Amino acid sequence: MKNNSENEEIKTHKQKYNDLVTSTYDSDSSLDFNLDEIETPEIGDKTMSLMFEDIQNFVEEDKENKEDTIKKIEKDKLKSEDSAKEIEESKFKDSTLNDEKTLSKTEEISYNLGALYNDKNDFHENKSKENKKLKLWQKILVLLICLGLFLCSVVAFLLYGPYPNFREWLITTAMTTMNHQYLAKWFYSDETINSVLKKNYVVESGEEADINQVKFIDYSNINIMYKNKYEKEILTKDEGNDLYKLINISGSGIRGYLVVIYDPSKVKIATATNMNSYGEMLTDMVKKNNAIIGMNASGFQDPNYNGNGGSPHGMVIKGGKIVSNLEKPNVGGGIIGFTKDNKLILGKISANEALKKGVRDAVEFGPYLIVNGKPSFIKGNGGWGTAPRSAIGQRQDGIVLFLVMDGRDYSHGIDGVGMVELTEILMKYGAYNASNLDGGTSSGLVINGKLVNKPINGSGQQKTRKIPDAWIVTK
Repeated sequence: MKNNSENEEIKTHKQKYNDLVTSTYDSDSSLDFNLDEIETPEIGDKTMSLMFEDIQNFVEEDKENKEDTIKKIEKDKLKSEDSAKEIEESKFKDSTLNDEKTLSKTEEISYNLGALYNDKNDFHENKSKENKKLKLWQKILVLLICLGLFLCSVVAFLLYGPYPNFREWLITTAMTTMNHQYLAKWFYSDETINSVLKKNYVVESGEEADINQVKFIDYSNINIMYKNKYEKEILTKDEGNDLYKLINISGSGIRGYLVVIYDPSKVKIATATNMNSYGEMLTDMVKKNNAIIGMNASGFQDPNYNGNGGSPHGMVIKGGKIVSNLEKPNVGGGIIGFTKDNKLILGKISANEALKKGVRDAVEFGPYLIVNGKPSFIKGNGGWGTAPRSAIGQRQDGIVLFLVMDGRDYSHGIDGVGMVELTEILMKYGAYNASNLDGGTSSGLVINGKLVNKPINGSGQQKTRKIPDAWIVTK
């Protein structure tokens, strides 16, 4: 009974051990023995207790070792996790760095692509601007062509259209110049030119000036009743100047200068030093004769439109002597001179006849505009067109008039005047006898050494040209 009890006790201990081992180790445990395989001699309680204690100590020791192993494993696991974390961080850093590098590279590529895009845009924009400029240039070209065609049409219409005014103005203006008759001959035949000139002409009265109708009046002791504002301008002298007065003439498209000379005995002819060979500037003639006023007088020979102003048309009488008597001008008129009793004489007479009539100073030109108070009949524009003009006249009271009109100053709208306007101005200021003088670039008026009018030559320059003689007013 005793042995059976011991065996049961041993089994109980074995079972406890197995349970302890089972609770401590898993199925993969390295502990590889079975208490059932151990022989179990009959032993005492003490021996069994010691054995079990040893086994229990072994198991506890083994358990502690396993716990250490587990801790070591967990520690290694933590290290591994830390290492993995470090690796991940390193990878992240590397990835971030690579991303930054990639981003930087991407930004560089983007920048380069942007620059390329901008360059492309700039190229297209510049190309577009060039195209626009080209289109603008084309538009301007088309506009100029259209404008040119329009102007050609207008010019053609003016030159050859149904309305003759422009055609007659061009022909009559050009044909009375010395240098620009080609302007008419370019566009028209001689037949057309002659036809126009026949429709525009001046018909003089055919009378000779009756100088007995000129009676000098001293207004200093007379209570004057002015006929009109023009007479008032004439008779109202500038203070301190009993010799002359300058009146400015203005109006729509006209600009001129009227010199009123109160003492006709001061009016004389001056000539160029080498007249019949070379002309002289008006200012020089005035200066050398110590004159106060000077105005151009005769026309002159101008062969091939290259004359030097030295050879006057017709006769020139100076100081009661004939100083020149060349080919007469084909301009109408005749002698324009002052007698010894200071009266203006107009007549179709010879130089010798003029001397017999007591002429002291004279030139020969025309047409006559007013004779014995009667204006000439002017058909159309008189055949002279419009240009700078000069004229001389005398009132019935003996006062002499020098008239110079500007022209060819197109920038200021000053074209010039024709025979109609010239006659009208002289009639307003009371001329009783008056005649046209040479005009164009020759027209000039000098007062006190200075050129008063604004002459413009064929080249558009503001200057006069050399002339053979001039009317002057001496002191």
